[in-house]
Amino acid sequence: MQISRDVIAEIGRPQVWIDWGERALRVFIILALAWVFNSIARRLLRQLRNYAIHVIDRRHEGSTFEMEKRATTLISVLSKMASLVVWTVALVMALTETGFNIQPLLAGIGAAGLALGLGAQTLIRDWLGGLLMLLEDQLRIGDSVIINGIAGSVEEINLRTTLLRGENGAVHVITNGSITTLSNLTREYSYYVFETTLAHGSDVDRALSIVEAEGAQLAGEEPYRNMIISPIEVMGVERLAERGVIIKARVKTLPAKSAIVGRELNRRVRARLIAEKIAFPSAQQTQ
Repeated sequence: MQISRDVIAEIGRPQVWIDWGERALRVFIILALAWVFNSIARRLLRQLRNYAIHVIDRRHEGSTFEMEKRATTLISVLSKMASLVVWTVALVMALTETGFNIQPLLAGIGAAGLALGLGAQTLIRDWLGGLLMLLEDQLRIGDSVIINGIAGSVEEINLRTTLLRGENGAVHVITNGSITTLSNLTREYSYYVFETTLAHGSDVDRALSIVEAEGAQLAGEEPYRNMIISPIEVMGVERLAERGVIIKARVKTLPAKSAIVGRELNRRVRARLIAEKIAFPSAQQTQ
């Protein structure tokens, strides 16, 4: 009972409430400043991104589109790291202001970190893999890639994981340390490889001239003229197969535009070949 009366008497003292109010105010100021510093850091990083792109574009040192993707990737990771540092410092300062003794906590975190470092080798490998991937500029947000046999568009890059969005909308989460093969389909330029099979009795020379003509016409029309970098390259007869003659060509396009150009080229070439009565393999041959 005596302890309860002492506690009530202590709580009833105005000075106690004043001290608590001052501590709460200081904690609020710390958190508010952390929010301000975090916002300033993000804004400065965005300005740095825009400045770097402007300088590259002015000096004509590489593709602006490629630089934008690389800058977006780096700024995304740096923003997350800056937020982590700012809010960690703010949390420590706030705990100190409330009278919490953080030294045992820091010692415990250090010991736990050591144990975690010894046991979490996979996590460290993922972080190192992500860091090296960013430093070497292996991929960027928006790139079309194939990682470990999984195809998709890069949506997010973290130090530990990379997120791919597949063509069917599925999100593939891949740990950076597990990446053994990486094929980037959208670095600087892309190729659409055209390939079709004609019946053995078809006029192959006429078919090749049709492919070349349709490719040239496509490169002169909107919106494809802004996607195609160089004229279509007709490679000729790729090989003679049991089903028929396989012809091949390719078109050099801007990054991530090869599929759009290829679909339209396929549609046009097919229509012209049918109109010119150039035969494809029959259904029996296909089987």
